Amino acid sequence: MDANVEAFRNLSTTGVSDALDRLGINGQALGIRPMDRDFRLAGRAFTVQTIPVDAIEPKSVGDYIDDVPPGDVVVLDNGGRLDATVWGDILTIMADRRKLGGTVIHGVCRDLSRSLELNYPVFSRGNYMRTGKDRVQVSAYNEPVSLGEVRVRPGDILLGDADGLVVIPREREEEVLAVVKEIEEAEGHIRQAIAEGSRLDEARKKFRYHQLQTRK
Repeated sequence: MDANVEAFRNLSTTGVSDALDRLGINGQALGIRPMDRDFRLAGRAFTVQTIPVDAIEPKSVGDYIDDVPPGDVVVLDNGGRLDATVWGDILTIMADRRKLGGTVIHGVCRDLSRSLELNYPVFSRGNYMRTGKDRVQVSAYNEPVSLGEVRVRPGDILLGDADGLVVIPREREEEVLAVVKEIEEAEGHIRQAIAEGSRLDEARKKFRYHQLQTRK
């Protein structure tokens, strides 16, 4: 069991986002959302880079799914394209069978009903029926990729829930976990204080709410 992945699995993206801000880490993936609000994912990145198909020497979209370790999250960088999908029904079936952690796409998916049926978490910029076959091809596996403004390297942790997706760089996991704990404890104290009748402004001041996300 990967202890850090399990630790992040029990957190929210909002708490982790606040910790990333505090540490000056750009890890919030703008515009990538769960295809169902109940989808959650946590796992290490297995990255796949796709590019427009080469008309002279076309290559496959890849049969990489059999090589992704159980629990890992497939991260597909299709350059944010909205007109050609890189994930669909068969990949969803195989990913679910192999017990992968989920799929994240800088682009779009299709056959969404299968993901919903299997409760297999897909996070992307949307869904669209048009195939990527003969339009895009895989150019690299397990190399750094982009989710727009956010870079993802193989082995980074991805955490997704109803509020979106965050990326935690592998070498800073312990830092992020420590800061999330501090923020959550302070916010817990604030909730308790207002439940006991405290004014919100007084509780926030007492537990330094306005400094919790400030970069130190």
